[in-house]
Amino acid sequence: MLLINPPVAKPSEPPAGIAKLAGALAAHGIPCRVLDANLEGLFYLLGQPCTAADTWTRRAVKGLPKNIAALRDPATYRSLDRYKRSVRDINRVLAVSGRKSEAVIGLADYQHQHRSPLRSADLIEAAEHPEQNPYYPWFSKRLPELLSEEPTQLVGLSLNYLSQALCAFAMIGYIRKEFPGLKIVLGGGLVSSWMKRPDWKDPFTRLVDHLVAGPGEEPLLSLLGVEPRSGERFGPDYDSLPHDDYLSPGFILPYSGSSGCYWNKCSFCPETAEDNPYHPVPAHRAMEDIRSLVAGTKPVLLHLLDNSISPALMAALAADPPGVPWYGFARIGQDLTDLSYCEELKRSGCVMLKLGLESGDQGVLDRLQKGIDLDMASRVLTTLKKAGIAAYVYLLFGTPEESEAEARKTLTFTVRHADAIGFLNLAVFNMPVCSQEVKGYDTEKFYDGDLSLYTGFPHPRGWDRDIVRKFLDKEFKKHPSISSILKNDPPVFTSNHAAFFVRP
Repeated sequence: MLLINPPVAKPSEPPAGIAKLAGALAAHGIPCRVLDANLEGLFYLLGQPCTAADTWTRRAVKGLPKNIAALRDPATYRSLDRYKRSVRDINRVLAVSGRKSEAVIGLADYQHQHRSPLRSADLIEAAEHPEQNPYYPWFSKRLPELLSEEPTQLVGLSLNYLSQALCAFAMIGYIRKEFPGLKIVLGGGLVSSWMKRPDWKDPFTRLVDHLVAGPGEEPLLSLLGVEPRSGERFGPDYDSLPHDDYLSPGFILPYSGSSGCYWNKCSFCPETAEDNPYHPVPAHRAMEDIRSLVAGTKPVLLHLLDNSISPALMAALAADPPGVPWYGFARIGQDLTDLSYCEELKRSGCVMLKLGLESGDQGVLDRLQKGIDLDMASRVLTTLKKAGIAAYVYLLFGTPEESEAEARKTLTFTVRHADAIGFLNLAVFNMPVCSQEVKGYDTEKFYDGDLSLYTGFPHPRGWDRDIVRKFLDKEFKKHPSISSILKNDPPVFTSNHAAFFVRP
């Protein structure tokens, strides 16, 4: 089998999805190759001749080798300005490289002037004309090389982000035309969300043989004629991925100790809306995986991918340090108000925790069923600061439970705790189309496309998206305490690189 991670996604670390599938196949003795087409395609584009018509582009093209090297150099992460310059100049070269194909390409984004990943007709059109894709000269050579090396039965693509969709379907179209005997399987987070839409009807039957929702290990094994061993889990296999080529100061090891969310109660959350079950890896097994992977890959950073690291795994990491710095999402809870415990986490290598606070108003949190107490959140931020663990705080504005008055309380809370917040992520609420709560609202078209995951709605408190954005841009972000935090965020790579900027 050939597993593919298509362009475009952040090229800071290897794709965990296909590594996990590769581990399951290897455990059953099934030959498998993996292709990080996102990474290889990136360097293909960056290696093409580029016409520089302006000063910025000429500088970016000339400095490209140095800028790529800079993102792999730990010394760069001691100067945020130097880092930002390198990221923006690389992005500039990519943006210019896609112009002939009517695409705007970045290190973490792909947009087409006329095709949308939210319209199945546009994805089908991308498949019907793969030669129009800017990556075509590369993948039209690379795929035949891989597929001719040994017999291949299935090709699987892992599609997790909208930024990957158009390129994924261009590759699918090419494979369908040139290798009509191959079976094509398409899975990943985005595909799972599509298939959870209440009106889902598969529009890709002529292109894709099998669509997979949720974890793909057992479906893939079944397609390959292997009976999965009930209840058995398999660690990811990163051996076939290029450890040294990613744009980070060393190898980042992604690991997921669970699928789904152990809280799974928040209103309007996609995990809740899509009814995704929670399946944790037992903490002792997760620690075995982590120790083995750390020994084999020698990472500079462990990235825990869980929607929220379970208390059991967190405690296991504190008790038995993995021997490498680590970070991930954690729920705001009583355990993180304990300074001794947080100091144990720090000693275990925890450099940063991502916290989904969402609001600084208790009423909003209660109505969203977040299970967060603001007084506790305040103590958590203070305790993490004392322990030396950076807090990357996520805030969400424009939920049906919020009005301008509540948003101002979030502003007040954030300013009051600014010295304990290392990084901020500010988002405007999108209503999931499959949310149970959507039935209580008059809905309207949100995006023009049959694959949109969200629906528009008239805000019950008049706190509409345009007003929310004006509040964020003209008031929230301009507060001096908040502005200084926002300047800390690494552009494009955001939380994937933030831990490298945390100073002891």
